[in-house]
Amino acid sequence: MKMYLVPAIAICMLACNSAPKTEEASSETTEHRLTQTWETDSLLKTPESVLFNRLDSVLYVSNIDGKEPWAADGNGSIAKVGLDGEIISAEWVAGLDAPKGLGIHNGKLFVADIKNLAIIDIATGKIEKKVLFADAQGLNDVTIDPAGVVYVSDSPGKQVFRYAADKVELLLKDLKGPNGLLYHNSALYVLDAGGMFKMADDKSLTKIADGMEGNTDGLENIGGDDYIISCWEGAIWYVKTDGSKQLLLDAKKEGFSTADIGINQVTRTIYVPTFFRNTVKAFEVR
Repeated sequence: MKMYLVPAIAICMLACNSAPKTEEASSETTEHRLTQTWETDSLLKTPESVLFNRLDSVLYVSNIDGKEPWAADGNGSIAKVGLDGEIISAEWVAGLDAPKGLGIHNGKLFVADIKNLAIIDIATGKIEKKVLFADAQGLNDVTIDPAGVVYVSDSPGKQVFRYAADKVELLLKDLKGPNGLLYHNSALYVLDAGGMFKMADDKSLTKIADGMEGNTDGLENIGGDDYIISCWEGAIWYVKTDGSKQLLLDAKKEGFSTADIGINQVTRTIYVPTFFRNTVKAFEVR
């Protein structure tokens, strides 16, 4: 594990000397900023998504394990990482293909895995069952409402599914490329091709913000009506419901991806899987 505790004075000196910013996140304004606190060792296997489990104080990380993110090769797994960045188990749960988005409800971990929704019992670390989404092309992100209804995006299929009472239903179709999902304050939010949208009861989508290029990926609520959005190609945004946004991190300059983020709202820490770099980075949002 690589630790990063950089004093503010040191950051100022580096900026004055025009040194490259390799580990401290850059921002366009001073309203919000990211401070990196740690990075795991590079023992993860193409990590795509991170989920914080507040009950167990642990992070779950989906490992695609390969250069083909949609290959049904049986190499995929779920890792377990401590909140200090130490990798507890690089392959806590094996037997998956190319796992991506994660969600938790009633002691179960739900995993989007190409055409299946894998349901894992957290206490035992065993896969209880895999639910086939027959009409899906590539399941990507997962979010779950308080009642246990699971929402799953299908990026290449340009649709979003709803899973409840052992039944799979099509919820949204004819989108551009949906990925990140978030159920928050009795509403479903969807990332679709650079934009953030809110779904109404009639399934219509209202745009909140757009212009976030680079495959909008992870979506988390940081508090109130403010959100953090990651773009796979290397960007993290702070977005407000009035549509204003701030670029917190341009990781393209650093040479790593920022895939499906996780969050600890209490500490305002986001966890960023770096995909081909095979690590997870932790940043405090200030």
